[in-house]
Amino acid sequence: MSEIDKRNRLNEEPFTYQMTKKGTVVIYYEGKQIKIVKEKEAERLLAKIQEVKGQIKEVQLLLAKITGNFKRGNEKLGKHKRL
Repeated sequence: MSEIDKRNRLNEEPFTYQMTKKGTVVIYYEGKQIKIVKEKEAERLLAKIQEVKGQIKEVQLLLAKITGNFKRGNEKLGKHKRL
């Protein structure tokens, strides 16, 4: 685990998730919605979360892995375009 999270970002708990009535899972990063997981993939994610329940860092790692590499360094460009 220490090799995966070298900067200890997952200790800050940046990821949260919410289950919907339809069975989808909405994943948030620092309060912003970044991904919606549906159907079979959502079921697998929830099963894995149940396996590691109580281990916050492990849940954070699962959520980080399912979101993929969503931060590419161009986030600031999007913010400046809105101004």
